[in-house]
Amino acid sequence: MGVHNVHERLLAATESEVGELLDTLASGDGDRLWPVPHWPRMEFDHPLGPGAVGGHGPVRYTVAGYAPGRWIRFEFTGPRGFHGFHELAVLPAGPDRARLHHTLSMSTRGAARLTWPLAWRPLHDACLEDGLDRAELACTGRVARPARRSPYVRLLRAAAVLVLRPRP
Repeated sequence: MGVHNVHERLLAATESEVGELLDTLASGDGDRLWPVPHWPRMEFDHPLGPGAVGGHGPVRYTVAGYAPGRWIRFEFTGPRGFHGFHELAVLPAGPDRARLHHTLSMSTRGAARLTWPLAWRPLHDACLEDGLDRAELACTGRVARPARRSPYVRLLRAAAVLVLRPRP
């Protein structure tokens, strides 16, 4: 199954200001874009750049390309059945405005043909919207229309906590 999923937010900030947010990804406490503590932290085996290996929670990827302040692409290595990439780009949108654009493009195989639409997609969409809220807050000091998690996403997150909780 082919998947093409896009999220974006028009921000009242310059391209360079939004690019600075992009460059903080996976920088631990300095990360101003990834929606921690609500989602598993994005981490890599070395600083953000081509060849860095990591991900967030059970979603794993390798940095395939990086233009600081402009664009970053991650190629999936997990979960099993995900074949493709996701990327973030900072796009011009007029004077003192920029668009933060996320694209996920992949094919799914095996069990992922079911798990993507039933679980991964709703969680992915919620996580991305939380991240775009965080970007808007960093750029403007407020979020005009905060993302809301559906009851289904709240159920999936509760189930994940139970499944992923360390056993005594």
